[in-house]
Amino acid sequence: MQATGLDRLNAADADEARALLLACAAVPRWADEVVRGRPYASLEDVLDAARKVADPWTDEEIDAALARHPRIGERAAGGDRDAEHSRREQAGVAGADGDVVRRLAEGNRAYEQRFGHVFLIRAAGRGPEEILAALDERLDNDPATERRIAAEQLREIAVLRLEGELS
Repeated sequence: MQATGLDRLNAADADEARALLLACAAVPRWADEVVRGRPYASLEDVLDAARKVADPWTDEEIDAALARHPRIGERAAGGDRDAEHSRREQAGVAGADGDVVRRLAEGNRAYEQRFGHVFLIRAAGRGPEEILAALDERLDNDPATERRIAAEQLREIAVLRLEGELS
């Protein structure tokens, strides 16, 4: 019988388990707390723990996690796991037409000027037009509202990545 991803997480040494979690979100405290919670009885238990530990993340943790994310529409460089996650999550944007790509690039620039960090959205399962509409809408947010939304999106991404790693 082959071990499940959850079995591997539960049995991994702390450094290996921490590395897996950091590839889901570059937030060391979060990764450490989820690792300390092992062993988990079910996939849902570990995902619940990951959600709980991530809410809230500090501003510094949000900034660290955001710094690891590429702009929407740009291909993540490198061979590490978080870059692989980003490329897979943004696959739907990769085939966008030239006008959408241009509008995403312009929106990314405007967003970064307004908020000081990359625009982040859970891209998995969303098409380029939906992402562009969300970007346009979120440009109207005040900084506090946008910070809260970016943190929510980071949590969603982290948990989806962890679920993918363990499924």
